[in-house]
Amino acid sequence: MKKEDIKFSKNLFWDINVEKLDIDKYPGYVLQRVLERGQWEDWVQIRAYYPMELIKKEVMQLRTLRPDALAYIALYTDTNKEDYRCYKLTQLNPTPWYS
Repeated sequence: MKKEDIKFSKNLFWDINVEKLDIDKYPGYVLQRVLERGQWEDWVQIRAYYPMELIKKEVMQLRTLRPDALAYIALYTDTNKEDYRCYKLTQLNPTPWYS
């Protein structure tokens, strides 16, 4: 899939100018938004664009990720959620709304 062909849901990048978003320069940002707020079509497009190893590497380094998104990506990539940076940081700093 070409970068020009990707059309994200309008709610996904509501706070930035999506025309200026460089998905090659900021894959972690894009992946986090798609996993947390995206529709199934957003995930299909991003999965067709990024190789699985890049997805796995970038998501494992995210500082934050919603628990449901973490569970999904860990299952999808066949990895342990305990290996993700966001999981480790959550364990160090638990918040009442995700306890």
